[in-house]
Amino acid sequence: MNEITPDIIMTADVRQALTAHLPLVALESTVITHGLPYPENLQLARDMEAEVRSQQAVPATVGVIEGQIHVGLSPAQLEHLATGQHMVKVSVRDFAPALALRQSGGTTVAGTLVAAHLAGLQVFATGGIGGVHREAPFDISTDLTQLARTPLVVVCAGAKAILDLPATLEVLETYGVPVVGFQTEEFPAFYSRSSGLPVSCSADSPQQVAEIARAHWGLGLSSAILLCVPPPAEAALSPDAVDGAIAQALAEAQAANIHGQKVTPFMLSRMAELTHGSSLTTNLALLKNNARVAAQVSQYLR
Repeated sequence: MNEITPDIIMTADVRQALTAHLPLVALESTVITHGLPYPENLQLARDMEAEVRSQQAVPATVGVIEGQIHVGLSPAQLEHLATGQHMVKVSVRDFAPALALRQSGGTTVAGTLVAAHLAGLQVFATGGIGGVHREAPFDISTDLTQLARTPLVVVCAGAKAILDLPATLEVLETYGVPVVGFQTEEFPAFYSRSSGLPVSCSADSPQQVAEIARAHWGLGLSSAILLCVPPPAEAALSPDAVDGAIAQALAEAQAANIHGQKVTPFMLSRMAELTHGSSLTTNLALLKNNARVAAQVSQYLR
């Protein structure tokens, strides 16, 4: 019987960085395949990698191309994900079908955690994690489960604001995932710098984040460290500016019977329309900022 093994294909610079214990940052790719239209998606992918490099770290964008898991993508492969047709959204449950059927697609937060950990990376930057959906408490993202069992520092702007943030924090607490505020004591609300909800602790510097991570994993605990970075002040929106748009987009999703993996892309696209592009501007700014902070943290985790 032939076996299909999830071999990880790495670019030369990623492999060299791993061998030499140089700073490395994993980047997810569903924002490329499902989050933004072309050419904005490709430009963002390039910008995030540039932010990592600006901090003297090596970017490793994760994706699945023709049934193979890639950690680190060439410029041509990035463009393939940005322009290709029939791209799949690869979370934990989707790896086996994607590999067996030789599919291509972008990895979610959960999917990127799996691939990055298999490759030996320790730091990962994304926009916002998935969580517990509003009006549907049974709809809980696999991101939370995978965060509970994958020892990486995950840099984000909190959970996506379209979610039930208090419930998401409760699940993270149940799973034993430290929620660390980066220079803040409040959980960011993705588009907004504050949600009024506390984090479990705060860190003042990238070095302190690394110390927290080492102490956590040194106890034999295997969960991620969720590092929550508020969006840049110049791009952040007030809660009042987005709450109405979220409520309307959610109502439209329910009316259209949109569920599962299709909810987040619909909500983010509709939010951009309802806020006349402001939410998209914030999203792009926080993604690049998170990549920069992750690269700074990676200097202390090698």
